[in-house]
Amino acid sequence: MAEAYRTQMEAAKKGIITPEMKTVAEKERLDAEVIRERVAKGSICIPANILHKSLSAEGIGEGLRTKINVNLGISGDCKDYSVEMQKVKMAVDFGCEAIMDLSNYGKTSTFRKELVEYSPAMIGTVPMYDAIGYLDKDLMDITAKDFLKVIEAHAKEGVDFMTIHAGINKRTIERFKETKRLTNIVSRGGSLLFAWIEMTGNENPFYEYFDEVLDILYKYDVTISLGDALRPGSTNDSSDAGQLTELIELGILTERAWKKNVQVMVEGPGHMAINEIAPNMILQKRLCHNAPFYVLGPLVTDIAPGYDHITSAIGGAIAASSGADFLCYVTPAEHLRLPDVDDVKEGIIASKIAAHAGDIAKGIPYAREIDNKMSDARRRIDWDEMFKYAIDPEKAKRYFESTPPADRHTCSMCGKMCAMRTTNMILEGKKVEFCTEK
Repeated sequence: MAEAYRTQMEAAKKGIITPEMKTVAEKERLDAEVIRERVAKGSICIPANILHKSLSAEGIGEGLRTKINVNLGISGDCKDYSVEMQKVKMAVDFGCEAIMDLSNYGKTSTFRKELVEYSPAMIGTVPMYDAIGYLDKDLMDITAKDFLKVIEAHAKEGVDFMTIHAGINKRTIERFKETKRLTNIVSRGGSLLFAWIEMTGNENPFYEYFDEVLDILYKYDVTISLGDALRPGSTNDSSDAGQLTELIELGILTERAWKKNVQVMVEGPGHMAINEIAPNMILQKRLCHNAPFYVLGPLVTDIAPGYDHITSAIGGAIAASSGADFLCYVTPAEHLRLPDVDDVKEGIIASKIAAHAGDIAKGIPYAREIDNKMSDARRRIDWDEMFKYAIDPEKAKRYFESTPPADRHTCSMCGKMCAMRTTNMILEGKKVEFCTEK
């Protein structure tokens, strides 16, 4: 008997509620039929490669919690796989919904297979990063069809979504050149494709052979994450002709993917001033037909190396509250080095704060529940309960205990003058006294 469907989108269009849709519905406290309808029209995607058996499915998009992604992977200067697995385990322990393996050194398939086997989080890659190592060819020697081989290799390994920079073509490159940016192209994959196109004189292979790319992704139900090769790398370059021209192309490619029942999300900026974030979210949703939007940051200023998890969290919270569906974390090491385990933790925490703040603002029905529980525990000055609801319980407890109060019903900031304590005592009919020892 022929299979009923190949991808989540194909199932949704046929009226079939898949096990993955049921899982997402349970997690989001929504009716499974609502999930199916939105997957069918493309406003929700469920990245779930048919070969990723350890996956706990998550939905990204309309009416759902804002999800976060953790980037990791080895480079030529830092090639310790064991350290990267520590980062993976940390991401899973903190409940991150996605992990992107951005390894760009050597034969990366061994690490990726281990990652897919272990991780309940969805796994993403950027095949362009891996092309030189996988093919063992220099950039100039790689053919258009070679790039497709890397995509298929990643799909066979169980990757759930792939960043593919199909929107940087000869048209968008002309706009980029005319714009004369301050920071030019800051996307690693985008810069490699730009170099390949300029050196060979050929069209972007991911654009030229987009239908073949979609055929591969359809076969394994890999979600295409349409990469923004021309994302702004400085606040000066945001919302320029290059960025917006590419976004128009991504909107066209989105519809082409949906026609082939391939799930889509669209990637966005980048560095961007605060006042431009909300308009950019609205514009993306309009130009890309309400496809889920995956943003890096946005980073709201360019002068905070070492603190870019903060600049990113500020922008991410605004982006999420304005319609972004998926935040890529940024660590304190951004612009400086490959993040270590501590950097990864800081980046995860900052991104989780941003996502949750965005969910409260955009009215996710149950987003405030844990905040209300925390506030109630604070009113009752129940420290153990407060630690339980904290995003980072270990740090909260460590800070509290580092300078312990004389009275556990306060903290060392206010002591017996704690506002919660004073108000509670009065409401309980008790007398408040501070000068008991004379």
